[in-house]
Amino acid sequence: MTRPRHTRTASTLPLLGMLLVSGQVLAGGFALNEMSAGSLGNAHAGGAALAEDASTIFYNPAGLMRMQGRQFAASASGIRPSAEFDNRGSRTTSGPLTGGNGGDAGGWAFVPSLYYAMDINRDMRFGIGVQTPFGLKTSYDRDWVGRYQALKSDLKTVNINPVLAYRVNDLVSVGGGVSAQYIDVELSRAIDFGSVCVGVAGAGTCGAIGFLPQTRDGRVTVSGNDWGFGYNLGAMFTPRSDMRFGVTYRSKISHTLRGDADFDKPAGLPGAIAASPTFTDTDARASLDLPESVNLSGYVDLDPKWSVMADLQWLHWSRFKELRVRFANGAPDSVTPEEWRNTWRVSLGANYRYNDMWKLRAGVAYDQSPVRNDLRTPRVPDANRIWLAFGAQYKLSRQSAIDVGYAHLFVNNASLNKSEPPVGGTLIGDYDSDVNILSVQYSQSF
Repeated sequence: MTRPRHTRTASTLPLLGMLLVSGQVLAGGFALNEMSAGSLGNAHAGGAALAEDASTIFYNPAGLMRMQGRQFAASASGIRPSAEFDNRGSRTTSGPLTGGNGGDAGGWAFVPSLYYAMDINRDMRFGIGVQTPFGLKTSYDRDWVGRYQALKSDLKTVNINPVLAYRVNDLVSVGGGVSAQYIDVELSRAIDFGSVCVGVAGAGTCGAIGFLPQTRDGRVTVSGNDWGFGYNLGAMFTPRSDMRFGVTYRSKISHTLRGDADFDKPAGLPGAIAASPTFTDTDARASLDLPESVNLSGYVDLDPKWSVMADLQWLHWSRFKELRVRFANGAPDSVTPEEWRNTWRVSLGANYRYNDMWKLRAGVAYDQSPVRNDLRTPRVPDANRIWLAFGAQYKLSRQSAIDVGYAHLFVNNASLNKSEPPVGGTLIGDYDSDVNILSVQYSQSF
């Protein structure tokens, strides 16, 4: 039978929300931490307490008071997630889903960051940073078994973050800033027009024109963008010259994405189906609150050679209870339950000063996933992971340095059992995932 007008909400635009969680195997949910190569080398341990260069603008703006004059830092991270699916009996109501395992859904992503800081007076400094705090890209083979649930997901963010830091006294510094964040998303999936035709006109009629289930696929692409605004606060405590502690808070940022749903239909599709509002291009919007976070960090010099650090991060992912999509044509809202969980991330790191030019770094971390096992999707095959990281700093001079960091993320295997009614079938299988990250940074003082 023909799907009613309101079933657009089940077949197209809810994908806009799925896109917003496409960075599935990099950090818990779809957050990115790669704002500094030095921080990566310690698995981001002590991020709110390190304050070694201008990247502290992101991790803790109060850390700017540990510096004087002008600073510049530029960081670039190459991130290579891998997510390989193993089909375990995916099916439709009439038989198995056809297609392969989709290849490696991961691919290289480039994440840049820029920072600049300067004095205002003896007790106040200004800084500005440009970062990419959320995003990643996943892409499956066009003919994979889960093509009716996901093909390509692409999310990009740019966060512009000016800050001020103030020295309260020799023990305490504070800082804060605002964020203007741009988000741009694109998503696609296949549509089984063979099954749609059979459901509308019957197998005999559709078979005669070559439209049978899983033989005549189309495609829908959904895109959207928005600007959102938030703020960040930080404090740094220095009880001794060889010890410091930091605490930071980054606020939620609310986005209302305004987007388009565009359809590619196979040639020969019966006119009644081709003209159906269900498969007609339209405008839509969806709201998303990116989560606030809290970090607690500590840093201690054990002796002139060794230092250790730790970090505890909390992310308020439980805000993401559902995705609600609203339509320009007056169709009922689409509501997709998510019910994500708040997450914790704990990391430990150590630095070794080999000599005046070389510093070696290492770190480990345990990072929780916000995704519930029973609500996992092919766009978010996320799972808990363990970080193992290494890095080094080489001082070119007293005013400049190069940092290199590398991390490997061991991601737990993730099972999936996800249905996409009425014609998407049930995707059943397991994911084998990991992530490799390489970062390079140049820092300069003036």
